[in-house]
Amino acid sequence: MLKIGIITGSTRPGRVNLQVAEWIKSIAAVRSNATFEVVDIQDYNLPLYNEPVPALFATEYQTPEATPWSKKINELDGFIFVTPEYNRGVTSALKNAIDYLYNEFVNKAAGIVSYGSAGGTTAAQQLRLILTVPQVATVSTQPALNLFTDFEEMRIFKPGPHHQNTIEQMLDQVVAWSGALKTLR
Repeated sequence: MLKIGIITGSTRPGRVNLQVAEWIKSIAAVRSNATFEVVDIQDYNLPLYNEPVPALFATEYQTPEATPWSKKINELDGFIFVTPEYNRGVTSALKNAIDYLYNEFVNKAAGIVSYGSAGGTTAAQQLRLILTVPQVATVSTQPALNLFTDFEEMRIFKPGPHHQNTIEQMLDQVVAWSGALKTLR
């Protein structure tokens, strides 16, 4: 059975990121072709990246928090990244979490769900580019949520019903690609 992690992209107080991740998990929960779990980067408490060697060459991590993060990402076959858009980019917390690892991401698939005042599409494009370095294949379907129409007062997530179909299409792609790429690992 494939294991897909729904990775949060924000750690700030008052974030709505976890609401979006849990909603995606509720849609994915009815599937029988993979298991899905929310992986909250806040739980790993990663300090700013400061390893003595680049992640590509790391065999051990000097930062104690990196070891459980490595173990979690290594056990997953694919990902759904839930990224908010801050100042037209990905959050520093998400970029930092990705920077800690390399080999744990190689030959895995990912979907991206973004949100922001314009759907978070600029952050999603940046994340897609960032994920090419550790060789993560990103699927084309990219749900984009709007802070003004899918959130009440920008704090309570209330997605429009039309988003469910796009989420399901993205999940189909992530599961298919994760299964195909598993044969390469």
